[in-house]
Amino acid sequence: MRILVVGGGGREHALIWQLVRSPGVEKVFCAPGNGGIASLAECVPIEINATAALLDFARKQQVDLTLVGPEAPLVDGIADCFREVNMLIFGPGSSGSRLEGSKIWTKRFMEKYNIPSAAFMDFNDPSQALAYLEKTNYPTVVKADGLAAGKGVVVAEDRAAAQRAVQEIMVDKVFGRAGDSIVVEECLQGEELSLFAITDGDTFIMLPSAQDHKAAYEGDRGPNTGGMGAYSPAGIFTPELVEAAEKNIFMPVLKGLRQEGIEFRGVLFAGCMLTREGLKVLEFNVRFGDPETQVILPRLSSPLLPLLLHTARGDLASLETPRWSPEAAVCVVMAAGGYPGIYETGKVVQGLENVQLEKAVVFHAGTTKKDNRIVSSGGRVLGVTAWDADLKTAQKRAYSLAETIQFEGAYYRRDIAHRALSR
Repeated sequence: MRILVVGGGGREHALIWQLVRSPGVEKVFCAPGNGGIASLAECVPIEINATAALLDFARKQQVDLTLVGPEAPLVDGIADCFREVNMLIFGPGSSGSRLEGSKIWTKRFMEKYNIPSAAFMDFNDPSQALAYLEKTNYPTVVKADGLAAGKGVVVAEDRAAAQRAVQEIMVDKVFGRAGDSIVVEECLQGEELSLFAITDGDTFIMLPSAQDHKAAYEGDRGPNTGGMGAYSPAGIFTPELVEAAEKNIFMPVLKGLRQEGIEFRGVLFAGCMLTREGLKVLEFNVRFGDPETQVILPRLSSPLLPLLLHTARGDLASLETPRWSPEAAVCVVMAAGGYPGIYETGKVVQGLENVQLEKAVVFHAGTTKKDNRIVSSGGRVLGVTAWDADLKTAQKRAYSLAETIQFEGAYYRRDIAHRALSR
């Protein structure tokens, strides 16, 4: 089969790394790809938002399946365009992608279908939002309604911080049109979990749990990022919680989507908080997580391709249950100095040719190949991933590997998986 993967980050590298191992995969293309993906797939210079060009390429190259990595093209309706011409694609259409594309729509959807979440109010007028902040409880959470690359959420400890968030999001437009409206919601207390299900809208298959570290600095401090590392499995996700997630989150979501007449074929990613009252949904995403994918997919023991194909075709119920390794995996993100703020690119990455890759892989997130050298091209540059029989050993292996790689200004957190290891 000929596969097209849309995207160019660490998540897409991990997906392709597993896809090329699947029997029946003849050729993998990636648009636009990156410096690491180029060693596994043919990278093509088409941007993720160029839907017409991607569709034209897929048709000319007789692509059998297209897999969309990032959320933006899904929200923009790439899956709808492909399905209109009977091109097989993995990912929900624009209507289903509203689960990630509009926090207000999603909060109302969860309220309608009794999916546990935080209490909220939504606003499209900054003056009304500021008036509400005078009487709400703190800490509180302020979220841009639309897509903001994982950075449109502010946990405000006091009124002044919440007011600044409203000013920046709604007035200064730091996230553009994504901040035309906002959600202000109760700040849930507990521990976060990343829960994933592959679904064709009727049947769903849970993937192993993971936990990520969004904050930039050790101790989960500093500004939110796209993710500074992750680990799998999440030890706190007990069999009882698995059952609760299926019953109280995933089943009601799929039932609600069907009642709304929305077809959904792809990944349903629930970012949850484990509170004293149980699991509550912080947000939904409609694609594989990044960097969670980099620790979940190395644990997949069966081929990835059948899971994607059966989902895209709408016959997931006929698929044999995927097999997963009991080993633990840890991903340490090596970022550019200054990320998630201002950072420099074009830094030569050294040491990749010397790394030992037994039970480990270096996923490229923001790299490109220039003059036969790998150079940085993004804020998150590499995802150094290792796995082993237990979490502590996997963490040690990941950090040992990270220490062999250098680029100017490289920064990575030294405490990935600290929550699980402290228990």
